[in-house]
Amino acid sequence: MTLDDLVAQIKYKKSFLCIGLDVDLDKVPMSILNTDDPIFEFNKAIIDATHDLAVAYKPNTAFYEAYGVKGWKALAKTIAYIDLNYPELFTIADAKRGDIGNTSGRYAAAFFNDMNFDSVTVAPYMGKDSVEPFLSFEDKYTILLALTSNQGAFDFQTENLSSSQQSLYTKVIEISRSWKNAERLMYVVGATKASELKSIRSLVPSSFLLVPGVGAQGGSLDEVCKNAFTEDCGLLVNSSRGIIYASSGIDYAVEARHKALELQQQMAVWVSKLE
Repeated sequence: MTLDDLVAQIKYKKSFLCIGLDVDLDKVPMSILNTDDPIFEFNKAIIDATHDLAVAYKPNTAFYEAYGVKGWKALAKTIAYIDLNYPELFTIADAKRGDIGNTSGRYAAAFFNDMNFDSVTVAPYMGKDSVEPFLSFEDKYTILLALTSNQGAFDFQTENLSSSQQSLYTKVIEISRSWKNAERLMYVVGATKASELKSIRSLVPSSFLLVPGVGAQGGSLDEVCKNAFTEDCGLLVNSSRGIIYASSGIDYAVEARHKALELQQQMAVWVSKLE
């Protein structure tokens, strides 16, 4: 998928919603547990109910790894289902990988070639040789962890470097712009850090930002947009628990759609400004 394809979907659907498919079998309806592949069946129902409201889906791989081989099979089936039925959707492997070059190359091949994800989240703190192998895949995107939404982000990411009084995360973003195929980079910036978004946008004026933290984590969609919306939107705003666990009953897919629609309608106000 190209960025032009993604932007076209954003304009067509008037949405920049990304839905996190973080499946916890302790939270799904009991009726799902009786199926042959409850993880896939849950995902399939959510996707079928919301595909016209979202432009991207983001499975966090930890929720699949936790179930071993059956979890990985369910993840592969989920991506194959999207590719077959809704190929216009952008897929994100929220894997937070990052290792020395030859290892990163294998991670990249696993997610881009074998599972056919459009993008993968990557931790940047081992430097460019741990990230550039991901960037070597044409029409695939690497989403770099920049300023995350968790409380622990303040432990390191926002600390000033003594030599320049520059935050560590801003240094990471600046340096990443010099890496080979940096035009294939996107960045994770938490919605709970909305006050930092304006300065981040000045560093990467045209890059897409993946913004988690709207919904259950309390981030404000309007604040995110005020500080980071671009002429091509430039945002993928993610909601996971707030959508997929809107109901624990048999109506879970219907209620998920209602929550997705609420966000999409808020987003439509902003997307209309692109026209």
